Amino acid sequence: MTQHDTIQCVHEPFGDAFYYGPERLSTRFADDEQTRLNSGFSKATYGSVLEGIKREASQGKRVFIKDIDYYLFAPDRKPTSIAPSLRSATGDHLSRETARANGCTQKELSPYPTSDEPENPTVMPRAIQEMFHFTFLIRDPHYSVPSYYRCTIPPLREITNFYYDPLEAGYDELRRHFDYLKETGLVGPHVATRPDLSSPEAKAESDLKKYIGHEICVVDADDLLDAPAAMIEAFCKSVGLQYDPRMLQWNREIDHAVANDKFDKWRGFHDDALDSEGLQARTHKRAPKSEEEFDIEWSAKYGEEAAAMIRKTVVQNMPDYLYLKQFAMRV
Repeated sequence: MTQHDTIQCVHEPFGDAFYYGPERLSTRFADDEQTRLNSGFSKATYGSVLEGIKREASQGKRVFIKDIDYYLFAPDRKPTSIAPSLRSATGDHLSRETARANGCTQKELSPYPTSDEPENPTVMPRAIQEMFHFTFLIRDPHYSVPSYYRCTIPPLREITNFYYDPLEAGYDELRRHFDYLKETGLVGPHVATRPDLSSPEAKAESDLKKYIGHEICVVDADDLLDAPAAMIEAFCKSVGLQYDPRMLQWNREIDHAVANDKFDKWRGFHDDALDSEGLQARTHKRAPKSEEEFDIEWSAKYGEEAAAMIRKTVVQNMPDYLYLKQFAMRV
C-alpha cells in the first residue's frame, strides 16, 4: 500500500483461474455460470494469469504477488496435474527456449513434460516456479478460520457472495507446497533469522553452491502484530528490499486509492485493511486462551452449530500450522 512507486502489486491473480475460468479447480461456482460471467474472469486460465503477471513486470517495477496457495491445487487432496494452458502454451514455450539454448534441433523439441513432475503437487510447472521468490504468511487457525467464517455469513455474505467451505482453509496445501519447494531446493536450506535451523551442510560457504533456492521466509501474523517494524525489516532483508519505516503507515490518499483498486475484485474480505492507516505494535501480546474459551467465544458470536464447524476446521488444520510455525522468523 505504500511502495507503489517501486513495487507493482498483483492481488490474488490465480483465484481468477481457480474459481471462474475453463481450468477452474474449485466447485464453488460450478453450477453458477452467471456469477462466473459477471466476475469478468470466465475465460481466465493459469496461462493467461501468468501472461498478465509478465505484463505487470514489464513496467520496470518489482512485482509483488499476494496469493492463496490452494489456488494451485485441486481441492480435498484430489490429484492435481499441470494446468493445460501451462502445459501446452507457457510450458511448451519454456521447454523450447531451454532446448534452443542447449543447441537442440526443432525435431527434438516437445511440449512440456508433465509426466516428469510426479512430485510436483501443484498446477504450475517447476520451471515456472523457479521464476518466483516464495515467502509464506501464516496465521493461527483459531483466528483465521472464524475470520473467514465471518465473511461467509450476513451481512458480509451479501458482498462476498461466498458460503463457508472448510476445504478453503488452505493449510494442507500450503504445507505440501512448502515441503515441495524446500525438498527441491527452491527455498532453503537457510531459514530467515534462524541460524539454529540451517542444515549442517549449509554452514560452509562452499556447500551453499549446491542450493539454488532463496532462504526460507515464514512470517507468523501474531509475530507481525507484536513487532511490526522489526518483522517487516527482517522480511525486507530476506527478500532483498530496502526497509523504510514509512512502510508501516498508509495514511495518504493515494495509498488508499491503490489499495481500493487492488482489493476491488474480492469485496468484503479486506474491509478492515481498507479502514486501517498502518501497522501499530500491540501494547500487550495476545493473552492465551483455553480451547473451552475459544468454543464459548465462537458460540456467543455465531451460535453452537457454527462454533462446532469452526472447531472442526481448526482441529484439522492446527498440525499443518504448527509444522510451518517451526520455520517462522524471530526478531
